[in-house]
Amino acid sequence: MNTKHLATILCAGLLASPSHAEFLGYVGLQARAFPSTAADPAQGSETISGVLAPEWYQQWNDGDDSFNIKAFYRYDSQDEERSHADLREFYWQHVGNNWELSVGVNTIFWGVTESQHLVDIINQTDFVEAPDGEDKLGQPMIHYASIQDWGVVDVFVLPTFRSREFAGEEGRLRSIPLTVNNREQYQSDKEDEHIDYALRWSHYLGDWNIGLSWFQGTSREPIFIPQATATGIVLTPYYALIEQSGIDAQYVSGNWLWKLEAIYRRGIGHSLADDFAASTAGFEYTLTGINSLFWDLGLLLEYSYDSRPRLNAGPFQNDIFVGGRLSLNDIASSEILFGYSQDADDPDSRSVFMEASTRLGDSTRVTAELYHFHSDDQQDPIYSLRRDSYIELGLEYYY
Repeated sequence: MNTKHLATILCAGLLASPSHAEFLGYVGLQARAFPSTAADPAQGSETISGVLAPEWYQQWNDGDDSFNIKAFYRYDSQDEERSHADLREFYWQHVGNNWELSVGVNTIFWGVTESQHLVDIINQTDFVEAPDGEDKLGQPMIHYASIQDWGVVDVFVLPTFRSREFAGEEGRLRSIPLTVNNREQYQSDKEDEHIDYALRWSHYLGDWNIGLSWFQGTSREPIFIPQATATGIVLTPYYALIEQSGIDAQYVSGNWLWKLEAIYRRGIGHSLADDFAASTAGFEYTLTGINSLFWDLGLLLEYSYDSRPRLNAGPFQNDIFVGGRLSLNDIASSEILFGYSQDADDPDSRSVFMEASTRLGDSTRVTAELYHFHSDDQQDPIYSLRRDSYIELGLEYYY
């Protein structure tokens, strides 16, 4: 279905039946400071950035059809590569009796663990937003979901690939040597026009929530190839063709929530990608009403394993994560999430984060973030960030 055909359907539907529309979103301002001197003299020490994120939702045909738009724009005073715009969502959806069809740009999330999301492979990570990998770029797709008593089957056709963006020379939270943008290399001759496919089955079985997934196409995770230039060595992202099988599962037992994500990934053809297995498993135990104010505290513990050699693996190759999620259960919806990751192979490799938020009135939210990175091993994935620990304060207004 092309864009012109989709637009014709939307216009016909809007004119043929009563519709309901909503316009909302938020604007935000963040200030980020880096206490340590940068590893590269070209990098700055603080930055101010602003966000505009409008949303529009249109529903018609007695709610069976809808059109959804979520746009995102950030301006960063320090790093022009972090100043970017994206359509997170821009899709039409039709809901049938036991099926759904979506066409356009959308954001799909898979996963249950806290420290990382191994099975979450549909969307590319918005890498310049934050180091936690939670922010995603919108992905063009055709998505069909069959909803049955024995589970939900999701089928995805992904006709376009979104490459990952990296911080610029003056930006922080970047690799050293610099990873260059707009010089991507691909295994596929079709480059970013290669068509990818994905399937997922999910179902609730008593206290279990289980998902089985399969993906074939261009890897969202690049391989970095050193290249010599007139100004020195830079890293060029290379995107291989892969096949990935995954499982995610949750088991609820009282205050206990047990979690698992595991994948097996292999390179297709003459690929530079390693075949490997990776997993993250752990639990969250919730203490309810821990004081007279009825606070809730979720205690987190997870272990991550990656079979690749340390130099080629991600930041969670053999790591233990401990953390907590504190909900104050107040009218301001105040929350604090914190965590500590320790490399089991290297006592000097660790990272710490804290994210907090609370509301001021009905429309304003105050946020705070702290990230700390430490490593002395040049083969450690977080070594480039060893001097990029930062504190960020933000203010967001929702309309």
